[in-house]
Amino acid sequence: MVRKEFRQLLRDRRTRAVIFVSPLLQLLMFGYAVNTDIRDTATFVVDLDATAASRRLVDAFVATGYFEVVGRSDRPADLVRALDHGHALIGIEIPRGFARDLTGGGAAVQVIVDGTESNSATIAQGYASRIVRRFALEQAAAVGALPSGGVDLRARAWYNPNLESRAYNVPAVIGVLIMLMCLLLTALAVVRERELGTLDQLMVSPLTPGELMISKTLPVAVIALFDLAAVSLLAIVWFRIPMQGSPLVLLPAALLYILGGLAVGLLISTVSRTQQEAFMSMFLFFQPSIILSGFFYPIDSMPRFFRWVTLGNPVRHFLEVVRAVFLKGAGFIDLWPQYLGLALLAGAVLWLAVIRFPRTMAG
Repeated sequence: MVRKEFRQLLRDRRTRAVIFVSPLLQLLMFGYAVNTDIRDTATFVVDLDATAASRRLVDAFVATGYFEVVGRSDRPADLVRALDHGHALIGIEIPRGFARDLTGGGAAVQVIVDGTESNSATIAQGYASRIVRRFALEQAAAVGALPSGGVDLRARAWYNPNLESRAYNVPAVIGVLIMLMCLLLTALAVVRERELGTLDQLMVSPLTPGELMISKTLPVAVIALFDLAAVSLLAIVWFRIPMQGSPLVLLPAALLYILGGLAVGLLISTVSRTQQEAFMSMFLFFQPSIILSGFFYPIDSMPRFFRWVTLGNPVRHFLEVVRAVFLKGAGFIDLWPQYLGLALLAGAVLWLAVIRFPRTMAG
């Protein structure tokens, strides 16, 4: 029966594409598209000072690669117009007397950001603040007027020194793709047999419901492990995401995660009469599980109630494991709460699926 399921999954060209090609393409797409870093941000400059110092400040912005000057003017109204029409995300206004005030330690620069894209605006504003501070310190050092009595803050980011969003997002995409694969292939298993009229034949076969469950899920589990290895290798080789930890730490969590995904898919297949119903049920589970996983939004910024809800989401626990293994080099001891969560959730859903499956076979 297991060999039959393997042949059934692999003989169809479209199914083979879903199994082997789709995860790699989706990782490439998400790896490039889901990126909160900013590059070449459209910037409009109003330089009312028009001095060498003001030009050096603008050059300092451009040199970082985060900002691209798309327009210049000596009229503040042009800056407002550029932001209103969406031609620029950030505006820099350098007032008259900037160079003179800079030597006196009281120079001011106005940075205006388009807040409609709140994430990009926040990041751009942070970059702009750091660039202006660094420029002021460099100018003060050049004239021998280093500030005294202040706090010398030297911040360092561990695990992701360049604060690249791709290093944070790509490992999470791996977990999302594996769950999608488990749900997609398993949720249609029993429903497909029912629609093809072969469920009655399986009911009179000598196979027990448990053996039939294993035959439906074991091939998908093997395929999911293969996809996990393939997309992880792609993340390491193509996106240069370092795996600081051991794959042996990731493997047990992956097995529990895949078991939970198979159990959810099997449970969906037992409550769906048609493949369309199975797709709808899968979507109703998949979308909230991704939203409440920490993939798009930090869990710490969610309301307290939803933070508690995320504890019942296997995707959250696995994403924490994947990110910790890839970026932090975490070990078993560091991740035991996530292992426990995955084991409890997989066991609970599998128990429900075991109860439902014989009833589906009988009904």
